[in-house]
Order: sequence, then C-alpha cells, then structure tokens
Amino acid sequence: MTKLILQNAGAILLSFFVALLLLACIEWVGAAVLHPFPADFAGTREEVMQHVAIYPTWALFVGGIGWVITMITATWLATRLSSNRHPAYGIGIGLLLLGGAIFNMAILPYPLWFWILCLVLLPLGIYFGVRLGMQNSARK
Repeated sequence: MTKLILQNAGAILLSFFVALLLLACIEWVGAAVLHPFPADFAGTREEVMQHVAIYPTWALFVGGIGWVITMITATWLATRLSSNRHPAYGIGIGLLLLGGAIFNMAILPYPLWFWILCLVLLPLGIYFGVRLGMQNSARK
C-alpha cells in the first residue's frame, strides 16, 4: 500500500515538475527569442499587457503548440508512472495545467483565436497524453 502511494505521489510530482520545466522553457523562448521585451521594459502590469497585445500571430501559435506538447507530455508521464497506469493521474495533472492556461489567458489580452486554439487543443492534449500513457496497461 505504501509503495503504491509513493509511486502515485512520485508520478504526480515528477509530471508536474516536467510540465513546469517545459513551460518555463517555452516562456523563455517566447520572451528571449520570439518576441523579446524592449530595452526600457520595467515589468509593470501595463507594459506586460501591451507586450502581449502586440505579440506576433506566428509566435503566439508556436507558444500555443508548445503548451499542447507540454500537456501531452505531462499527462502521459503522470498516467504512465502511476500504479496500473491509471488515467485519473494524467487527467488531474491535465486539468490543473488547463486551469493555469485559462487563468493566464484571462489576465492577459490574448486574441480570440488563441483562446479557441487552446480550449480545443489543450483538452485534446489531455486525452491523447492519457491514452498514450495507458497503452500496454495489461503488461506489468
């Protein structure tokens, strides 16, 4: 029993850590490479809002795809590493990440098409990540 609890807790923690690492990398690439901040950027809320509002469409699309890849990876990992490859762990991590993405989009001025992209593709990422993680679940 203790082994199963530790295994499931480890699956959750590792998948969450991997998701945070991937998201940090995606955000760094966006801020440092795809659409860098101006030299006089002070980091105020207004400046951040303005910076996001003028994000190039292609760069937002690349970032959105990065979010989807992160979703698939984290949900796959949580499901795959949990006891009996149970889908609840991947779904839980996926819903947590989806909530974070919705919160992020709600506080920043993302365009409508980006909302639609994320609200369609991120749940699909949960579905496919969990399905991939459950494959060969009869084998131990």
